[in-house]
Amino acid sequence: MPFARGLAAYGDRAALVTPEGELSYRELAERVSATAERLGPGRRLVLLAGANRADALVTHLAALSAGHPVLLVPGDSDSTIRSLTRAYSPDIVARPDADGTWVLDERHRESAHTLHPDLAMLLSTSGSTGSPKLVRLSHENLQANAESIATYLGIGDTDRAATTLPMHYCYGLSVIHSHLLRGAGLVLTERSVSEAAFWEEFRAARGTSLAGVPYTFDLLDRAGFERMELPHLRRVTQAGGRLAPDRVARYAGLGRRSGWQLFVMYGQTEATARMAYLPPHLAAERPEAVGVPIPGGSFRLRPVDGHGPDTGELVYSGPNVMLGYAESPADLALGRTVQELHTGDLARRASDGLYEIVGRLSRFAKILGLRVDPQRVETLLAEHGVTAYCAGDGEALAVAALGGAGEETRIRRLVAEECGLPPRSVRVVALTRLPLLASGKPDHEAVRRLTRPAEEQAPGPGEDLRLLYTEILGHTEVTEDSSFVGLGGDSLCYVEMSLRLEVALGHLPTDWHTRTIRELRTLAAPVAEGPEGQGGPEPRRARPAPGLLGALRTWTTPQFWRTRRTLETSIALRAVGIVLIVGSHIQVFTVKGFAHILIGVAGYNFARFQLTDAGRRERVRRLWRSIARIAVPSMVWITGAVFLTDFYDPANALLLNSLLDQGNDRFDWAYWFVEALVYFLVVLAFLMAVPLLDRLERRYVFGVPLALMAVGLVGRYDLLGLASARPQLSPTVVFWLFTLGWAAARAGTPRQRALLTAVLLLAMPGLFQDQPLRTTLVIAGLALLIWVPTLPSLGPLSAVAGVLASGSLYIYLTHYQVYPHLQEDFPLTALFASLVIGVGYAAVVTRVVRTVRWR
Repeated sequence: MPFARGLAAYGDRAALVTPEGELSYRELAERVSATAERLGPGRRLVLLAGANRADALVTHLAALSAGHPVLLVPGDSDSTIRSLTRAYSPDIVARPDADGTWVLDERHRESAHTLHPDLAMLLSTSGSTGSPKLVRLSHENLQANAESIATYLGIGDTDRAATTLPMHYCYGLSVIHSHLLRGAGLVLTERSVSEAAFWEEFRAARGTSLAGVPYTFDLLDRAGFERMELPHLRRVTQAGGRLAPDRVARYAGLGRRSGWQLFVMYGQTEATARMAYLPPHLAAERPEAVGVPIPGGSFRLRPVDGHGPDTGELVYSGPNVMLGYAESPADLALGRTVQELHTGDLARRASDGLYEIVGRLSRFAKILGLRVDPQRVETLLAEHGVTAYCAGDGEALAVAALGGAGEETRIRRLVAEECGLPPRSVRVVALTRLPLLASGKPDHEAVRRLTRPAEEQAPGPGEDLRLLYTEILGHTEVTEDSSFVGLGGDSLCYVEMSLRLEVALGHLPTDWHTRTIRELRTLAAPVAEGPEGQGGPEPRRARPAPGLLGALRTWTTPQFWRTRRTLETSIALRAVGIVLIVGSHIQVFTVKGFAHILIGVAGYNFARFQLTDAGRRERVRRLWRSIARIAVPSMVWITGAVFLTDFYDPANALLLNSLLDQGNDRFDWAYWFVEALVYFLVVLAFLMAVPLLDRLERRYVFGVPLALMAVGLVGRYDLLGLASARPQLSPTVVFWLFTLGWAAARAGTPRQRALLTAVLLLAMPGLFQDQPLRTTLVIAGLALLIWVPTLPSLGPLSAVAGVLASGSLYIYLTHYQVYPHLQEDFPLTALFASLVIGVGYAAVVTRVVRTVRWR
């Protein structure tokens, strides 16, 4: 292996970074050379217990450099080591002893096997089930795949990759090989990304690269990865199973904002590791694709009966295709028996040249990055006297076994130990009769169905959430991997969704709008015991009733009114603001300034719901849809007011009064807020349609709104003379408040929030002539938005705030036509009637919008 023999060429560069210190390439080469001498000159089969520790890596490199074939097995699975030792009778077993000391146990001084000269490595095809069927890899396979990966990832000698995956797993091994090939460093650790100590090590080592399977990304989400400051991170790679497209797009967007790239990759052990990768710039727009062949490789589609001409089995060719399989020691003498790799995956080649995986021909399953053979698991269980059918089901292994319910725990533990899976990923159901098809063959779909949790078998919380998303967002294709922002949710339906979700789940994280339904369902609060010891299961929740009626039914339950909750500051400001705006117009009281606070809240929500990780075209499409949801109901209502009253003219109905600067009457400027909001969103929709500007916003998520705020301050002080007759209501004057809210949503550090607060304190005074209370109120409200994301609340307060906030735009629209009829004699009634009619109009608009979407 050239890269294993050429380590010394990188001299004193850091090769390994461990908690104990650094090891240079020169020192690593010396240790590899010394271990190679211990292995001896004659080629022998070395069984290596893989682990992310220096001893294991040195032995691995020593065997490769000296030409000894390596049988790499999981070091934490004694059963696998025993099984493969019996099956292949290795000449040397390298593993730690009982006290952790690394030993080379020589079984044969001369090899007991005939070893083909091209044979370099043996890897399991079935995770860690101990299957004797192994993949035979050559030195050329390992070298070619390492070079290809290093090329498309752009690995250089300044990179440092953390060993986040096991060494015995082909993906984890490829990270090691590709970085050593280029003289890069390895942050050698056995810690999980869920541990705080891992991130301390990664930052201290100035880590640049992370690799993960789908489960790794679950752990990253729980660890708060998106909020971490990792200044040296350059790339994140993903393989080992399908990552949901929504999550691919989300992480691609996070990478653009944070300065690193996401590489989604596809491969199999039989191809040494990698066969395809998705170029990072396509991850957000084509997250469902596996991409293009790696350098030096190629694909073809083999026709498959029952599928169209554009779909077939994916067949791969390249220098990294294995020599073949080994099922016994005699096969170690074989040379190449495979010329191309039939992956067993159904795929299609899209019009843009990217390949997409659409199905699987065989029963193999990838669970948490491990390739598990359900048939092999059935055989293992049979050896323990258990008759069972097994099937992969997403990120779990489903097992239906003959026996009593008391056997389920034992079977789960047995399968988990043998397969190297966590028990939570093994679902077991004990039956008196195993399910069969009419043909008499095992019914594996029934196995999956029977082992699924009750909430997935029948309408339960998971299905209720999908129904809720379908109802509120009007989407028919809502899946467990859908998210609020992924389905195009915006601030107009955010409030209702958040409050009803909090009732369903018991607790709602602040980033719920970016999480998938699957992730949210795991957060469901446990059912509490009844009063005075009347425990037992709570009656199952009914499916949500549609619309506002469903929300009101939920909010009138005793449990809701007794529960302590939190309320997002943006929702509280919208609810309190609309009451104070309407009440001040009626002169029940005089508290001015909240309309300007709500301009900032609008910018805050724009950043959260419009600037998602979706592709540029999808972003712009959703933005125009949100503009329509604001502009169309506004124009319809104001048009009615034009015909029925003498206070408005067509410029108001067309939302053009601010541009035409017509009149200085109070009612001429009644709808300045709606006009300003629509103008801002229209201009931003055009700007975000420009590819360069779209990329800049994703790359500099805080810098772009900050720059626009600087532009807005030019308008704030009317340096270009564009302000209207009522400057504090002019769109050019208040645009900086919108961008301030946008920047507040993107501020991730106290320093950034302090900067925004300083701008607010400096720029706000003087906007309102001789109105210090109004100025102070706006400063206080926006500072609250910047610094305090949530406020403590109770069920009743959250319910009222939710209704008012979700209807705030429509209350603002309609109240001008309601309160004048009651203001003089019944001011409080005028306030209440204005709120009720506005909420009613909101319900009508929402129903119409959802009806249109369904069609």
